Amino acid sequence: MKARLTAALLTGVMACSMVLTGCSGGDAEKDTTPTEKETDTNTGKELDAVGEAAALIDAIYVQERTDQTDEQCAKAKEAWDALTEEEKEQVSGKNADPDYFGRDTGDASKDDPRNQDEIGENEILAVSFGTSFNSSRVDDIKGIEDAIQAAYPDWSVRRAFTSQIIINHVQARDGEAIDNMQQALERAVANKVKNLVVQPTHLMHGAEYDEMMETVSAYADQFGTVKVAEPLLGDVGTDAAVINADKEAVAKALTAEAVKEAGFGSLDAAKEDQTAFVFLGHGTSHTAKVSYSQMQTQMGELGYDNVFIGTVEGEPEETSCEAVMEAVAQAGYKKVILRPLMVVAGDHANNDMAGEDEDSWISVFRASGKFDSVDAQISGLGSIADIQKLYVEHIKAVMD
Repeated sequence: MKARLTAALLTGVMACSMVLTGCSGGDAEKDTTPTEKETDTNTGKELDAVGEAAALIDAIYVQERTDQTDEQCAKAKEAWDALTEEEKEQVSGKNADPDYFGRDTGDASKDDPRNQDEIGENEILAVSFGTSFNSSRVDDIKGIEDAIQAAYPDWSVRRAFTSQIIINHVQARDGEAIDNMQQALERAVANKVKNLVVQPTHLMHGAEYDEMMETVSAYADQFGTVKVAEPLLGDVGTDAAVINADKEAVAKALTAEAVKEAGFGSLDAAKEDQTAFVFLGHGTSHTAKVSYSQMQTQMGELGYDNVFIGTVEGEPEETSCEAVMEAVAQAGYKKVILRPLMVVAGDHANNDMAGEDEDSWISVFRASGKFDSVDAQISGLGSIADIQKLYVEHIKAVMD
């Protein structure tokens, strides 16, 4: 695995002032008559309580932090809490819906935002896209962070999310403040950290990774040493045939966990049962999308003939829902098990993969009539022990 020693290299990367910070609104006191009413941006008319709540949710469903973000988060929660149960079901906006505040995604109190100060000179910053699904955040993201902390007890492990939309969601709904990249690095500087190791939990060298690197580069000269470890799948490679030890380790760990959860003694036993596994990633238009094709190549190299790689976005093309469904059917499999090829089992896993809407993967596969059964396992990569160990190995590589 290739270590990335970035203290010197980062100076060559264009700096980016990503304004990605969280909001810090707690449980606001209910007030059914707010002093400042929201107005419809199209008509200019004053909104009713339901419309106001929707507008306030839309206002914090953004990837940019402003001086008003904290107040907006608090107001959105306040407006929601002031609604009756019937009114909450009527909330609808560009991004607002009843699930924004109303969906039960687990106990947020079990999480640790890892934003403490007075942390010493050595810090490992675990950078994730993030998720608003509390249980997944605990099992997957915190699971990785805990494994890193256990492996390096003399270092302080801290957290940063790259999605401001998610930071705002968690902060407004649960009162949990999670640092974004800029906040986390400012915190490290304020704590006089000398040695910084950045471990992205991202799957690949994609857009999120590139943005993270730009932000780190802007702060590189404020630390004694800065080292950036590899994302989960390691180097991207030039084409679909290029695989590496990281991809092999991920393929083995994910498949073994899926087979075990499905109740099979082995992947061959699943194959004899005419069962195929479809591992579903996010997909991307970034050049790193070849990583998904490489994972399919890796499955083939391991002899995993009944394992298929798909993506929510359908990029690359052979990973689209229709293409994967046809490939599974043509291979003769009559049973399908869907599972995320994602670090967290969040919105994409729960909705795009296993949701009730007719365009979810599970719905499309079932509606096709090609299969006797289609089921889903909603578990992220981050909860798998061997995946956690791989992140630890990536950190060891850059430290060595």
